Amino acid sequence: MKNTIFTGAGIAIITPFNADGSINYDELGRIIDDQIEKGTDAIIICGTTGESATMTDDEHRDCIKFAVKHVNGRVPVIAGAGSNDTRYAVELSKEAESFGADALLHVTPYYNKATQKGLIAHFTAVADAVNIPIILYNVPSRTGCGLEVDTVKELAKHKNIAAIKEASGNISYVAKLAAACGDDIDIYRGQR
Repeated sequence: MKNTIFTGAGIAIITPFNADGSINYDELGRIIDDQIEKGTDAIIICGTTGESATMTDDEHRDCIKFAVKHVNGRVPVIAGAGSNDTRYAVELSKEAESFGADALLHVTPYYNKATQKGLIAHFTAVADAVNIPIILYNVPSRTGCGLEVDTVKELAKHKNIAAIKEASGNISYVAKLAAACGDDIDIYRGQR
């Protein structure tokens, strides 16, 4: 059985911006505090809800650093580090780990429409590069690329791949995933 990253609700935090387009860190801190005070079990920073695709590299890294420091161990911080570029995903994952993130969230590579073999290679490269748990993010309606049950079952063998955020909306898929993977991977529900 894998180490569970969190149980309950993990909140995907939006990234607030100032009128000039810079990140509003005061508001970001307030949002994080509000979620923790209301009982969230994990903070997810720079996921797809957090505008990661529209941030500069420096903004992305700075938001992760800020969240880790601001949360200060109150709940796990899960850093969005997914990319359609494997080298960049590895680099960002290593940095997020060095900043103190408790886990990583990795969306399937968008736009590229990778094969299942390609997805295994992509996620394995990331998992081999870090020593913290990874949550796979399956949201094919947004990325154009979905994880098949056998692919997740294979990836779940890796010691660092601990969970999947499943947002396909297909309950039959979730049932098959749970049956095939059992305790080898936690399944979190995500929004499409």
